[in-house]
Amino acid sequence: MKEKNKKWIQEAEIKKNAFTAKAKKKGITTAQLQANVERDPEKFDEKTRKQANLRKTLVKLNKRRKAKKADK
Repeated sequence: MKEKNKKWIQEAEIKKNAFTAKAKKKGITTAQLQANVERDPEKFDEKTRKQANLRKTLVKLNKRRKAKKADK
């Protein structure tokens, strides 16, 4: 079995603000663009789908981190 890489986000090649720029170009927020991609993924290219999925993951991790911090 493959061992999970727990630092995959740090090692990912992320072009900062690329997803945000796509959303601004369409005149919507990143959350709205993510929702649009999740609703109809066939309308978007693979890179945009991956960016939306990454945003979803990062938002979830940030919520967990904030919740953990608030509990202390």
